[in-house]
Amino acid sequence: MKVAMTDLSAEYALLEPELLPAVRTALASGQYVQGPTVQAFEREVAQYLGVRHAIGVASGTDALMLALKAAGVTTGDEVITTPFSFIATASAIAMTGATPVFVDIDPLTFNLDPANVEAAITARTRAVLPVHLYGQAADLEPLLAACARHGLRLIEDCAQAMGADYKGRKVGSWGHAGCLSFYPSKTLGAFGDGGMVVTDDDALATRVRMLANHGSATRYRHEMLGCNSRLDALQAAVLRVKLLHLDEFNRRRRDHARRYREVLAGMQLQLPVETGFGTHVYHQFTIASDERERIRAALAQQGIASAVHYPIPLHRQPLWQDAYAGVHLPRAEEAAQRVLSLPMSPLLKPEQIEAVGRAVAAVLGARECAHARSM
Repeated sequence: MKVAMTDLSAEYALLEPELLPAVRTALASGQYVQGPTVQAFEREVAQYLGVRHAIGVASGTDALMLALKAAGVTTGDEVITTPFSFIATASAIAMTGATPVFVDIDPLTFNLDPANVEAAITARTRAVLPVHLYGQAADLEPLLAACARHGLRLIEDCAQAMGADYKGRKVGSWGHAGCLSFYPSKTLGAFGDGGMVVTDDDALATRVRMLANHGSATRYRHEMLGCNSRLDALQAAVLRVKLLHLDEFNRRRRDHARRYREVLAGMQLQLPVETGFGTHVYHQFTIASDERERIRAALAQQGIASAVHYPIPLHRQPLWQDAYAGVHLPRAEEAAQRVLSLPMSPLLKPEQIEAVGRAVAAVLGARECAHARSM
């Protein structure tokens, strides 16, 4: 049985009756950059997250970089973050001229461990940047407390967790700014790139808008060095439709995660751990096993996709391996050798999950899934 990591074509087919009219309306408007469709989407995201401002930008990476710059992070500063994430988390820091300072992760959730942050704070630290990895919020309250004690900004990387919450409030609404990615495979995905900065800070929001528009608030008057980073109207039209389905799609992801737990129960592997701090939305269903490569090979033989998020910790990337040669973060380094993401999307079928379970069981020598035994 062929199983893709995520089935975007099936999602399009389901939503096509809503998507096509929305796209036609945006095309007919003649306003393809900024304009009313983008403004409407910004208002809707702000309302959904419970924040005052939402600023559409060109990508999730740009959202991180612009939020950091708007928060005052610059050359010579340090930003504390996780080594276990996509490169964009740290490269956005470096693009401001600041230095990423990596601290180790929680071995169960793979999120930034707040217990390691305080010791990493120096006179040069300006911000802390946690990632809500795989769809589950990092533990924000102790991070915010540390930021308050030291006068730091907290910038949330919400690229993998749109719709997740922490203690009843949506991620992105806790820090000084939250950064969203609308890459197609995300929980809220566009038909191309896109991103957003969300915040309750009026001044920060103004600076993000200016930085993303060539440093300009008034046409042809440029007050700071900025760039061109704008969410286009066609993507906003698509995202407005998909936002209406986000909670239902995230509920389906959680249902699929429960079914995965059933078919993988009793096997010698580490299943995703939910902290209880909030709602995990399972952008990825990521297991960990010393037999990862054997499991990957068995899945591939059955036509089942899998992915390693992430095989190289950021402090070991060729880009930075010399600069961080003396930095040892054993939990992140171990996770990189053991994690494996299984297929996950809102439209995943029960029989596909069961096929994954059988393939994993064949490697680990564990019992087959309940459904297979009953056949």
